[in-house]
Amino acid sequence: MKAMIFSAGLGTRFKPWTDKHPKALAIVNGKSLLQRNIEYLQKYNITDVVVNVHHFTDQIINVVKENNGWGSNIIISDETDEVLETGGGLLKAKYLLNGDEPFITLNVDILTDLDLNKLIAFHHQHKPLISFGITNRKTSRYFLFDENNHLCGWRNVKTNEEKISINKSNLIQKAYSCVVVFEPEIFSLIRQRGKFSLTETYLDLASEHLILGYDHSGDKFVDVGKPESVAEAENLFL
Repeated sequence: MKAMIFSAGLGTRFKPWTDKHPKALAIVNGKSLLQRNIEYLQKYNITDVVVNVHHFTDQIINVVKENNGWGSNIIISDETDEVLETGGGLLKAKYLLNGDEPFITLNVDILTDLDLNKLIAFHHQHKPLISFGITNRKTSRYFLFDENNHLCGWRNVKTNEEKISINKSNLIQKAYSCVVVFEPEIFSLIRQRGKFSLTETYLDLASEHLILGYDHSGDKFVDVGKPESVAEAENLFL
């Protein structure tokens, strides 16, 4: 199985570190976020990993080379010329991820101990187009699910904006964990082009294709999106 780690973001919430470094190389207990996620994938025997780059591209490429990919086969998807976000980044890496098997994507600034074997087993059992981790944690933006964890929409609780793909009553809001299993046919179904978020793709496809949330509430999870979240991450991930 192949994986992709989204590492191309500008990291504007992580200043001042990102004024001179990519967020992917921010350190948590002596290891960069990128190294930690590569080693996380290795626990599940996933060693073919695409890493997309944009912000301080050379720093990431040099660190990967210096450390021999930390034992994994790291393939760089170069987005130096344009920020593509998660959806555009995935689409650009199509030729690197193409195959007959499902593949996984992660965000480099997320640390979790979600059991990938269980997520993959869930995906194989229910056979959706996409499965992704969700939890009960508090956030400002939620995906909305029915009682069977079918994706139905999205909500921003700060602005009250909603986007509904399947109109059902009593939708349940859950937080997105940014750990995703895709069927390879996703590439023939994505209608967006250029710079776009995977959220747009999920909501676009949810009415026609089965997209499921896998609830792993209770697992360790830290969004290392801001400098102050490093301390929380260091308490949980040694």
